[in-house]
Amino acid sequence: MIATPTAQRYPMAPLIRFTLLALYLALVLPLPVLAPGSLRLPLLLAAITGLLLVVAITSERVELDERELRVGYPPWCSWLLRRGWQLPWDRVTALTPVTTSQGGRVYYVRSGGEQGDRSGAAWLLPQRVARFEDFLERFSTATGITTEGIGRISPPWTYRLLALLCGLLLTGEAVALILRPA
Repeated sequence: MIATPTAQRYPMAPLIRFTLLALYLALVLPLPVLAPGSLRLPLLLAAITGLLLVVAITSERVELDERELRVGYPPWCSWLLRRGWQLPWDRVTALTPVTTSQGGRVYYVRSGGEQGDRSGAAWLLPQRVARFEDFLERFSTATGITTEGIGRISPPWTYRLLALLCGLLLTGEAVALILRPA
């Protein structure tokens, strides 16, 4: 994704990104330490590879400019994570709410069918971005579609609680490592 001078960039919200990285570390860091000697190096390499993948996945970003909405990854990992999309503002026709199996609500950005275009195509509206309210306001201004009542996919308290639990896990693991008999 190439940013234009007037583009607004919205990375993943720091609370969400930190929590996902901390969860990965809390679950995976003990494995190489607890493994038998012959498995330590392979598990350490796998843990590092996994961490790079989680960092890449949580690097998704959204860009808005006067012409379009773009969702994708930075160049360092876009070759691996090819997901991404862009949609000119004049092709956005609606937002469609869909209830998730957990009781949340996601929204799909719908586009109008033009010749050569997939008729009625839809893309998931990013709901985990930093400055979400600003993103929604700019989206609404660019499309003329109201975004009232649209919220994040999960309330912030769920990520705060998970971050706290991950912090406790990591602290407990560090204490256990320090106090471990030689």
